[in-house]
Amino acid sequence: MATTSSPYSRRAFLRGAGALFSLPALESFGFKAFAAEAKVVSPTRMAFLYIPNGVNVPQWQVKGEGKDYELSPTLQVLKDLKNDFSVFSKLAHDKARSNGDGAGDHARATATFLTGCQAKKTAGSDIRIGQSVDQIAADHLGHLTPLASLELSTDGDRSSGRCDSGYSCAYQFNMSWKNESMPMAPEMDPRLVFERLFGIRGGGKDGERRKRYQKSILDFVMDDAKSLQRRVSSSDNRKIDEYMASVRDIETRIEKAERMTPNLPPGVVPPAEMPSDTQDHIRVMFDLLLLAFQTDATRVSTFLLAHDGSNRSFPQIGVPDAHHHLSHHQNNAEKLEKIAKIDRFYMEQFAYFLKRMKDTKEGGQSLLDSSMIVYGGGIADGNRHNHDELPVILAGRGNGSLNPGRHIMLPGETPMTNLYLAMLERMGAKAERIGDSTGVLQGI
Repeated sequence: MATTSSPYSRRAFLRGAGALFSLPALESFGFKAFAAEAKVVSPTRMAFLYIPNGVNVPQWQVKGEGKDYELSPTLQVLKDLKNDFSVFSKLAHDKARSNGDGAGDHARATATFLTGCQAKKTAGSDIRIGQSVDQIAADHLGHLTPLASLELSTDGDRSSGRCDSGYSCAYQFNMSWKNESMPMAPEMDPRLVFERLFGIRGGGKDGERRKRYQKSILDFVMDDAKSLQRRVSSSDNRKIDEYMASVRDIETRIEKAERMTPNLPPGVVPPAEMPSDTQDHIRVMFDLLLLAFQTDATRVSTFLLAHDGSNRSFPQIGVPDAHHHLSHHQNNAEKLEKIAKIDRFYMEQFAYFLKRMKDTKEGGQSLLDSSMIVYGGGIADGNRHNHDELPVILAGRGNGSLNPGRHIMLPGETPMTNLYLAMLERMGAKAERIGDSTGVLQGI
């Protein structure tokens, strides 16, 4: 068993058969004392969650301002968490508009969401956009964690080819950009995310042995875990038990999904080791993101729930239609109701994640209290393809630096990137500018 000497985390690690397994912060290794001394209980985390194709705007928009606002029908699923997030109105992404480049709103919406930059219209290799807010944070803070950032998706990765109206697929399938020409490809396979966070380091014979026998990562570190539990407090013992049970649950769900992969027509090759149910896929990715934050494997993440222009269908909620097709609703009441169902589906997954974050304690607060979680999209109404009045939620308290529980009405055309500048300040990763930003957003 080894412990980190970093004053930032005071983490414990388990080792066994080539595995390196990070545990949550434990009081037995000075976490409480450190928290009291530094007047924080944990590092600040940030995540950006993207929803595609706009929303049913009347069903999304809330009534009233400040603390006394009323949740909308779409946001009702978050009623038990109302004091843990704020709703923003009037945020915009001007650079997602054509600005002379013609069609391609879906490609621009995804690419601009975290960069605030105008994508160069090209389907070739000469792509150009700008560095995204998550990667600015990763450049400042990545040396403090095993992973500088974690990019997730349920869509897969496409970094070349022609997609939306002459735009490279790289724009539409990537929201995180290392620099103006290098997208950070997201991972959609929960098994690979799990291995990256908790799996065998370096492969070799141990890695092959585990793959062959499909043994749990926990089995490899169990001897070290038992040794550790003899040395820590009863409170830490419970924390270790609960945490390892959570990891075991994720492993079991991944393995079940692998066994239940449906038969496909000849010639169709499914992504390996992938849950076939959309909700299961999203939730296991959220669980992995939570574990990444809980173990301080990273403090920065993005999750593309689906790329803009996605034609995913949702038969499990009574919507067999393709999402993108529905988004061009032309004010048809039946289509709008189906869009509202999809909006509520995504919101239910968001609520699941927030509740798990809130229920996970660290020091004297929850993971949600220490975090800043943006949920939103680069299009408001899919029928209009408008990039103002964007649907945006900011959850968490940012270690006491945010004042959630409000509807924040901003002046029209407030750049979304102004919010990002404010978040970077709270991460200790101050930037002078992001894309089209005009200044740090105040009053959040």
